[in-house]
Amino acid sequence: MELDKYFKKGELIPAIVQENSTGEVLMLAYMNKESLKKTLETGYTWFYSRSRQELWNKGATSGHFQKVVSIFGDCDDDTLLVRVIQTGAACHTGNHSCFFNEVKTF
Repeated sequence: MELDKYFKKGELIPAIVQENSTGEVLMLAYMNKESLKKTLETGYTWFYSRSRQELWNKGATSGHFQKVVSIFGDCDDDTLLVRVIQTGAACHTGNHSCFFNEVKTF
């Protein structure tokens, strides 16, 4: 699989993580080429931490792993949609999704 096409605009690509069974958006994280490779090789999500400047395997410390079901690139090849089976909470706060702070409902 040719991964370079996803990194033409930069070294990091946003990855939207979605619960496979419900479609709920769980989190947004970033991948570099190495973390995408590790995700494809292991079947579990790996991301690049912009604050720590290192790779991290989601769930390695919490036990809240994300088993990858599918990965899709968007039409511009600059964002990934990663559908997963989430074990436990996806958010470091303990919430299932990182998107729980309502800004406004219309």
